[in-house]
Amino acid sequence: MARKKDLKKTINSICEELEANCIAYSLYNGKPIDEDVNAIFSAILHVQSDFISRISHPEPGMPQKAYYKLLVEDFNKQVLELVDQICNLA
Repeated sequence: MARKKDLKKTINSICEELEANCIAYSLYNGKPIDEDVNAIFSAILHVQSDFISRISHPEPGMPQKAYYKLLVEDFNKQVLELVDQICNLA
């Protein structure tokens, strides 16, 4: 299992990359930032804060290894959904 500090850094860097991709899309598309891009930004921020707080406060009674494995799987699913939303902005 990776350290909590490393997991937090990884989550923050992935979310920053997703935000950068949204900005790049809005700039290169030629359209100003619209409601769809703002909705994706808020979803990214929500995912980021949710998973950072889940790292800091694991569920009691659940083995740590299993908890963090589930956490990483859930985060990957959320990231894939956000990537799909960014790709469908066109």
